[in-house]
Amino acid sequence: MSRLLLTCSLLLLAVAPCVSAEPFGEIERVDPRFDEIVPPNARLEKLAEGFEWSEGPVWVDDGGYVLFSDIPNNAVMKWKEGEGISTFLKPAGYTGDQPRGGESGSNGLLLDSKGRLVLCQHGDRRVARLEADGRFTTLADRYRGRRLNSPNDAVFKSSGDLYFTDPPYGLLPEDREKIGELGFCGVYRLGTDARLTLLTDKLTRPNGIAFSPDEKTLYVAQSDPKRAVWMAYNVQPDGTIDEGRVFFDATEWVGRLKGLPDGMKVDAQGNLFATGPGGVNVFAPDGTFLGRINPGVPTANCCFDADGSTLYITADMFLCRVKLNGNR
Repeated sequence: MSRLLLTCSLLLLAVAPCVSAEPFGEIERVDPRFDEIVPPNARLEKLAEGFEWSEGPVWVDDGGYVLFSDIPNNAVMKWKEGEGISTFLKPAGYTGDQPRGGESGSNGLLLDSKGRLVLCQHGDRRVARLEADGRFTTLADRYRGRRLNSPNDAVFKSSGDLYFTDPPYGLLPEDREKIGELGFCGVYRLGTDARLTLLTDKLTRPNGIAFSPDEKTLYVAQSDPKRAVWMAYNVQPDGTIDEGRVFFDATEWVGRLKGLPDGMKVDAQGNLFATGPGGVNVFAPDGTFLGRINPGVPTANCCFDADGSTLYITADMFLCRVKLNGNR
């Protein structure tokens, strides 16, 4: 279907079992600074399970719940304390009439300055905004007349500009080989004037994206097993970026630890919570590896609640959380 028939507020049909706050996985402490971020008595809790591949969580303070994507099921799920899991939105990433395989659902989710849900939609190959009546408004779907690959993750700058990555993961197999119509994977900036600017096409698999607290640095994860790195770019006055530098190279972790660099968030102190090999890897602003929150399965993304006291994590078939020291 090309448009939603029901508003998201009516789509509350439970489809996955709720799980009690059950501890699992492990927390690995490497640097003493890690204890200032993740309390020594912290534990990883499993909140819900049964998803095909959970991704792109976002905290919605107006209502106190988490939304996240279940990509293969083309759905956005909702978890709320005391209520458990429910379907918030379906379809979420592909709204066409013809059946489509592949990773067709939404991926990264975020809220704009008005609290509206913005989705990176694999199947529709666009970044879109969900309106109050359930319809989608396309924010970006083409660069110089050619369709984007499959927008993956995004972050707003305080100016209202939207930065997002565009790897080929949501393309059908026959298009993934040639990387869609563009022939490259890009990192883009969508200005408040609706102008789409290519920031870099030098990353083979750009994925997660986040700003430092002062917005002078843009971090981008690369989920290429041959060069599994997190990049750091200086943000120029006009909103573009420089050539960048490797913030941390995790290529040697690939193979012996589960996962690849994926989604990430940055706390108020500038620490990176970067999903990748081994789970959620926590780095100091200077690039020092501090420790890891390891669910024991490939880990896709994470988000903080309103005051930074809780980190929610999407990991394979699970939604889980860990309590932090707050003000993250």
